[in-house]
Amino acid sequence: MWKISFANPYLFLLLIPVAALLIWYLLRNSKLHPTLRVAALEPIRNHHSWKIQLRHLVYFLRLAALAIIVIILARPQSKNNQRNVNTEGIDIVMAMDISSSMLAKDFTPDRLDASKEVASQFISGRPGDRIGLVIFSGESFTQCPLTTDHAVLINLFKDIKCGMIEDGTAIGMGLATAVTRLKDSQAKSKVIILLTDGVNNTGSVAPITASEIAKTFGIRVYTIGVGTMGKALAPIQTNFGVVFDYVPVEIDEAILKQIANATGGKYFRATDNEKLKSIYAEIDKLEKSIIEVTDFTKRFDEYFALAIVAGILLLIEALARLTIFKTIP
Repeated sequence: MWKISFANPYLFLLLIPVAALLIWYLLRNSKLHPTLRVAALEPIRNHHSWKIQLRHLVYFLRLAALAIIVIILARPQSKNNQRNVNTEGIDIVMAMDISSSMLAKDFTPDRLDASKEVASQFISGRPGDRIGLVIFSGESFTQCPLTTDHAVLINLFKDIKCGMIEDGTAIGMGLATAVTRLKDSQAKSKVIILLTDGVNNTGSVAPITASEIAKTFGIRVYTIGVGTMGKALAPIQTNFGVVFDYVPVEIDEAILKQIANATGGKYFRATDNEKLKSIYAEIDKLEKSIIEVTDFTKRFDEYFALAIVAGILLLIEALARLTIFKTIP
């Protein structure tokens, strides 16, 4: 952005004498009135020569030139400010449980949809980060590798639903798959957000083993347990199909805390939609991208045009004084 500033602004004090000269001239000329009256010559009384009307021009041109010279001495400068912003983003993989228990109704409309909505808002608020998505239940797979194309990632979030893969809760497998996506990352900060509503009951990798691998690669894991305290209305498989009934909410908080503590992360418990939003907001604050801002300022003297104007005014004043308004001794 271009801005005008002055290198020697204190020299504007020189405009005070210029203003004083103008005031003195105006006061002096206001006291000069013609006293001669010619009663019989009406045309002469009303006649004013154009030279008389413009007799002040010479003096005003000189004062205007002096004022411009003062501005030139103050050294007007244009300033071009440029700002380079270097963003060092964070690589984040979101590992989300999509087991059938995520359809429980203790969240609105259910745990899975609430988790998808809040996670999408979290993604939208971190434009400088690469973010990936891993889903798990009885097994795990990568729904989206690390990407900065967050619009695509959010669309993939919308496609997540229970039953995409074998049912169960393989927390260790979900964490291990997320670690695989981050282990070769060159980012200085690597994060996994692991969200589940149950207890690890399947999979070939134990959660603690997966957390030790994450720690080896310098990956921080934030774990979120999703579910109300007590009982929740959740789907149950029966001989007559799936029915909803109130069942105890069982989350292996001890394991989730151990995973978080081992990797330098933190464990959170979300008991409703608002609590889940506040958890993601806290993680957002804990994992801020590093932004380096460098300012560049270039200054250019801008007196040349003013000097030309002052020179033209002085030239006009001199020519007028020596020709049209020349006084005879």
